[in-house]
Amino acid sequence: MGSGIGFRGVGGFVVVLLAAVAVLVAGQSVQAAAVALVGGVAAVLLALGSGEENVAPAPADAAPALRAGLQELFDAIAEPVLLVRGGGVDLANRAARTLLGEHIVGEDVRVAIRHPAAAERLAGPDPAPSEGAIALVGVGGLDQQWEMRLGAASDGTRIVHLVDTTGARAAERMRVDFVANASHELRTPLASILGFVETLSDSAGEDPAIRTRFLRIMGDEAQRMQRLVEDLISLSRIEADKYRAPSTPIDLAALVESVCAELRDAGGARGQDLACTADVDLPPVAGDVAQLSQLLHNLAGNALKYGRAGTPVTLRLEREGTGLVRLTIADQGDGISPEHIPRLTERFYRVDAGRSRALGGTGLGLAIVKHIVERHRGRLDIASRSGEGTTVTVTLPLSQPPSQTVSQFRNGDAAGL
Repeated sequence: MGSGIGFRGVGGFVVVLLAAVAVLVAGQSVQAAAVALVGGVAAVLLALGSGEENVAPAPADAAPALRAGLQELFDAIAEPVLLVRGGGVDLANRAARTLLGEHIVGEDVRVAIRHPAAAERLAGPDPAPSEGAIALVGVGGLDQQWEMRLGAASDGTRIVHLVDTTGARAAERMRVDFVANASHELRTPLASILGFVETLSDSAGEDPAIRTRFLRIMGDEAQRMQRLVEDLISLSRIEADKYRAPSTPIDLAALVESVCAELRDAGGARGQDLACTADVDLPPVAGDVAQLSQLLHNLAGNALKYGRAGTPVTLRLEREGTGLVRLTIADQGDGISPEHIPRLTERFYRVDAGRSRALGGTGLGLAIVKHIVERHRGRLDIASRSGEGTTVTVTLPLSQPPSQTVSQFRNGDAAGL
């Protein structure tokens, strides 16, 4: 078949290669360029094998070998791709067969994809470049979202390329929800402050008792806004450093002692219920001191706030295995129902919104903890039983090598973090 390809076949391959390069230069992904290249090569080879004039006949066993080679090329593409001829699926790569079923080869492409928007586009003429991709929701699963992109060869062969956009759309939805929740959390105390300012500007401001009470409430709401802004800034900074693992060796036992002493001093009678213990001679962990201090404050502070008054809150630091250290914080509060636990680390998610706000919570504490643990390449586990209490476990890797200089802390070091 090598002598039968001829000038027209070589020209076709050159055009396909230039098209793939153009896709890459235009800013598309390498995957998109690969789809264009493989699909175009397939179209040229299928056209050459379809009996065009000036093409020498191929050996009898060339067609199956050619098709097997094309199938291998298609299967190397990670995203679903279909080659459509005459309205039917002529070739489908492994990803497409996994998504749509092994039976789709030979079927009408509109039946294979089974989506009204896809059927409408595939039934019409080849789309203009300005039409772009179309969104498909529910293909392969109720929550899955795809973009279908079409390409066409001069002989009528079409390339159907499906791009999974489920993750991108979920991230966009989270961003929109985050902005909406943050706006709501800031607007509520701001509206309260503005209302009291307006009231004080009237005759109510002349009464010293009323004025004092209103100013105290306004101060509380302003502090609530300040805590929220600080948590938002902290979360943004942690996310910015998410992919840069900390490497400074930290004496976590000394940091635990420092944070516990601060919480006892600042927590009044409830602070005296905090009991902290740590194994002796614990190796250092690789960490960021400010973030680990914030993690300890958030977890121990939550346990003290939501545990029942007069019941102990235990914080235990111990070694686990050969390369890990385990931090456990347990309270004896009302506990959390199982359906809430998977969502506790979502931003602004609250089991009891009214109680959380009354206790000064911003709804971002556990989200911050989760991102700190992820940055430190650790693991976060939350276990709870209604009416019995909650236990939070954080597992962190030890620093390597252990001979490095270890950061030390005084009781005052964590106070301003």
